[in-house]
Amino acid sequence: MDARRFLLLLALSFFATLPIHAQTKKLTTAEAKDHVGERATVCGQVVSTRYADGSKGQPTFLNLDKPHPNEIFTILIWGEDRPKFGEPEITYRYKRVCATGLIKSYRGTPEIEASEPTQIELQK
Repeated sequence: MDARRFLLLLALSFFATLPIHAQTKKLTTAEAKDHVGERATVCGQVVSTRYADGSKGQPTFLNLDKPHPNEIFTILIWGEDRPKFGEPEITYRYKRVCATGLIKSYRGTPEIEASEPTQIELQK
């Protein structure tokens, strides 16, 4: 493949993905409850964490803006994905983060399940 064709394909693939990124909404934790079922980016401060290693699925919970049991948004990392994150309950504790993914609701609390570290971005 010559250089011109390669650059053209590279440019086309870049521009083809722009609509996907443009469609991702950026929300506060309080807004997330109104967007269940949508793909979005939710940003907030991790104020409480818990690694439930004795529970089914060994979930890690990162609660944003309000701590458990009054959490208003949770990032959930299942045990099978945890090795990719290291110790997320320590890494992200008290940090400002944005999580991208499908917003689900669990017992009335919106959440995003993060299966890849790229879904959680540390903010400055």
